[in-house]
Amino acid sequence: MLGLALLNGCAIDKGTALAADFEENWAGTPDVAKVRTTKNNTLPFSGTTTGTLTLTDGTPADRVTKLAGEMREYVARHDGTTGRITADGVTFTVVADEGRSREALALWRSLTADDQVTDADINDAPWKEATDRWRIEVDAVDAAGALAVFKDVAAEGDRHRPLSGVTVLKVKGPGLFVESDFNDAFPAEAIAAYEAVLAEYSVVGATLRRDPVSGSAVSIVVAESADREHAGELARRAAPNLGAAVEVTGNSSD
Repeated sequence: MLGLALLNGCAIDKGTALAADFEENWAGTPDVAKVRTTKNNTLPFSGTTTGTLTLTDGTPADRVTKLAGEMREYVARHDGTTGRITADGVTFTVVADEGRSREALALWRSLTADDQVTDADINDAPWKEATDRWRIEVDAVDAAGALAVFKDVAAEGDRHRPLSGVTVLKVKGPGLFVESDFNDAFPAEAIAAYEAVLAEYSVVGATLRRDPVSGSAVSIVVAESADREHAGELARRAAPNLGAAVEVTGNSSD
C-alpha cells in the first residue's frame, strides 16, 4: 500500500513515505553498515528525504563505485529523494546526472587517498540559477595540509580534479580555515595575504572567509614575537583590493 501511495503521489506525509521506501530498498545490502534517512514533510502530499548509506570499513573502491551506480539509478527514479554514500570518512551525494555523479565519485577516490585529509563532504547544492553547484567541506590534518588541499581541489593540482560547474569549497585544519570568496570563486588575494605573512613570520591561526562586501575577509594571528605592524603591511600589500577586510593581530598568549 505504501508503494502504491508513493507511485500515485498520494502519501500525506510524503517525506516519511520516501524515507521508508529508501530504508526498505537498501536494508540488508551487502557492505552497507547503516542506512539513515531524514523526513521533510513540507506540506500535505509534499516532501523530500535524504538517505545516506554508511559503508563498512574497508569496502573496496570498486564496490563503492558499483553502489554509487545503483544509487544514481535509484534517485533518478524517485523524485524528492537525495542519495548519499559515506565511505572511508568521505561522504558524497549521488545525483541523477551520470556525468556529475562520476565526477563526485572521482573526487571521493582522490580525497580518501590523500593523507592530508581526515574527512570530507561533497554535497549537491544548487542555488538560484546555479543548478550545477557543489558544496565541498574538508577537514585536514594541519594548516599546511588545509591550504594544499584547498588549492588542489579548487585549481586542479596534482591530487584532485575540480568538479565542473560552480564549487563552494571550505577547508579547515588546526590553525587555518579557508573558503571560496563570496562569488564562489578562488580567493586569490586572501590566500596571497596569508602566504605573504607566513613567509616572514610564525602564524598562530588564520581565517580566510567569504565576505559580502569585499569578497573575502582575512584575519591572521601572528606569534607574539612577530612584528605585527610589518606583518599587516605584508598582508595588505599582497591583497590591495581587500582593504579593511585584512586584519593582522598578535597572539598575546604566545
